[in-house]
Amino acid sequence: MYDVAIIGAGPAGASAGLFTAKAGKKTILFDNGKSITAKAWVENHYGVDPIEGPKLLEQGQKQAQKFGADIVQDDVVAIEEKGELYVIQTSDGSYEASHVIFATGMSVKAAEAFGLDVVEGTEPRVAKIIETDKHGRTSKPKVWAAGTVAGVSVHTIVTSGDGAKVAINVISELNGKRYVDHDVLGK
Repeated sequence: MYDVAIIGAGPAGASAGLFTAKAGKKTILFDNGKSITAKAWVENHYGVDPIEGPKLLEQGQKQAQKFGADIVQDDVVAIEEKGELYVIQTSDGSYEASHVIFATGMSVKAAEAFGLDVVEGTEPRVAKIIETDKHGRTSKPKVWAAGTVAGVSVHTIVTSGDGAKVAINVISELNGKRYVDHDVLGK
């Protein structure tokens, strides 16, 4: 059983997974390999030299794995409610989680099938997004959305920041108090 299941392992998903795993939350990410970042050349991501999208994706996922996040390379085919948990089904297995974060980029297909509220997108070429509040909560309890699918700009720096923001909100809810993670240089 996982504390957090993240559907999508692009900049928003991997960033969320980095934060939740580093906070000690058992985290799983599902990567279907369809991130639009895989086709990007990125020169405007703060703190990162110009980088090919696939390399940025690989580095972000490795960061999440460094802190213990599991990554499953598979499509999510269904999500079901099971009491207070959610069961995420892939073509190869099923996984239970307390909280779910949708970080599916430009696709709302899984969210619509699951019954989340979806509205018209506001970004160019983004037809639909998952409706969320300012914290990233969706219309279902303990289900969140981050990144482009939650209506933020498609730029990797923005989606990764939104993934971190939503993860901090999830961690705070799990902990019952506001979560802050600040690393400091040793002396």
